[in-house]
Amino acid sequence: MTESRTSLSLRVIPGAKRARIVGRYGRAWKIRVTAAAEAGRANDAVLDLLSRTLEVPRGQIEVTAGKGSRDKVVVLAGLSGESAEARLQAAAEDGR
Repeated sequence: MTESRTSLSLRVIPGAKRARIVGRYGRAWKIRVTAAAEAGRANDAVLDLLSRTLEVPRGQIEVTAGKGSRDKVVVLAGLSGESAEARLQAAAEDGR
């Protein structure tokens, strides 16, 4: 059986007062993190936030493009695209 892999496009805003899923930003998801964009801290914060929000282990999420950019692509294992979208949408609506 093949493990499900999902790719997500993100627009990340580092240095925010509060970490949260904001909502859609075109085709990407807009995410705010409190960490600064230096030494990979914002990328780590993105992975932590996605792990909590999507309820998947952090080791199953990887930044595959845009490590030094606000526009990133992450790949996560073990969750379908539909489930990931639904959980992100719920988090955005809840203000999480």
